[in-house]
Amino acid sequence: MTEIDWAKGQGRISAGRESLEWACWGPVPDTDPVIVMLHEGLGCVAMWRDFPEQLALATGCSVFAYSRAGYGQSDPTTLPRPLDYMTREAIDVLPDVLNNIGAGAFVLLGHSDGATISTEYAGRVADYRVRGLILIAPHFFAETIGLAAIRRVKHDFETTNLRDRLANYHINPDNAFQGWTNAWLDPHFQNWHVGEVIDYVRIPALIIQGEQDQYGTYAQVSEIEKRSYAPVDVVMIPDCKHAPHLERPEFTLKAISEFCARLLRIDAAGPQD
Repeated sequence: MTEIDWAKGQGRISAGRESLEWACWGPVPDTDPVIVMLHEGLGCVAMWRDFPEQLALATGCSVFAYSRAGYGQSDPTTLPRPLDYMTREAIDVLPDVLNNIGAGAFVLLGHSDGATISTEYAGRVADYRVRGLILIAPHFFAETIGLAAIRRVKHDFETTNLRDRLANYHINPDNAFQGWTNAWLDPHFQNWHVGEVIDYVRIPALIIQGEQDQYGTYAQVSEIEKRSYAPVDVVMIPDCKHAPHLERPEFTLKAISEFCARLLRIDAAGPQD
């Protein structure tokens, strides 16, 4: 049963036994897929800034974003997070979110942790409503470069005003920050690897990554290029780090718009003999 009133533009839904904030942009969902946005490890609805609105304008699609438990204005999460928290989000929470939206077709757009969750959903859950993946700076295994970057962020949280800045977006910045960093910096997380889910993905994917991404190398992109049985498009953006949608929005919107247009053409053509 849907809890979404698109006309309100924002609200709360129940998913995974938690109350989560959501917001939407663009037209009331009809036949075209709804783009569902899944944020990064320290993100939330508000931290997408104006990108969802620009995305709706550029693609003509309905756009929906939500904050996972522990982020933004959503309910807090229980700490410590389990090391497979992204897998659990894909299996236990995202199905409820999509069912609440109530649309007939979706494109999952994830950034960083959100890209991993999107891929896990496509590889682990049989949901024929999901027509494509847009993965911004995805990660499928831990890399030294990424863990070092997270250690630097942890140091900043402890020694600078980073906590205060995060408090502008998260009702409980400590819950958000500790939930993310404590999982990634757990010694056992060095062995984390979910690349096998790619083997079960059967929908097209667009990968967008900054050439100077401080959290992951091209090896993350190569993982899905090598393992996916479905088409994979890759866009590497120069002079860009971990957040192409904020650092180079024009490149990012162009790539996403072209990808979504192809998906719409494929849907319009119907099954091929």
